[in-house]
Amino acid sequence: MEIKETKFEYGKKNHYTKLLIGFVIACALFVALIGYGAYWAFYDMNRLPTGEYLTQATSPDGKYTVKAYVTNGGATTSYAVRGELVFNEKGYKTKNIYWNYREETASIQWLGNDKVMINGHTLNVPKEKFDFRHQ
Repeated sequence: MEIKETKFEYGKKNHYTKLLIGFVIACALFVALIGYGAYWAFYDMNRLPTGEYLTQATSPDGKYTVKAYVTNGGATTSYAVRGELVFNEKGYKTKNIYWNYREETASIQWLGNDKVMINGHTLNVPKEKFDFRHQ
């Protein structure tokens, strides 16, 4: 009889362990979903407002063009400048590389084929971005 009781207790502990692991996984997925939702809503550079065109500059080798736009958030927020990297070669999608708050103008200077300075912020394109929300 002792052997049967031991097996029963082992099976009961195994059941609680499976429930605990399932609960931990469900909680981790919930936290990950909330974290991604916050990133998407507040930090995703692909969701920035379009804005009005300001200026543009093309890289010395003609591979990239940076276009700058100014956005007006309305009465409660200040102006912001958005910089968009355009790949002049076919097959590449444009991407936002610059977003700074409380700016109304844009000064774009190419420091090399892959290095650009926008309003004093130097970026190595296409890998780097500047977003004031991450400062």
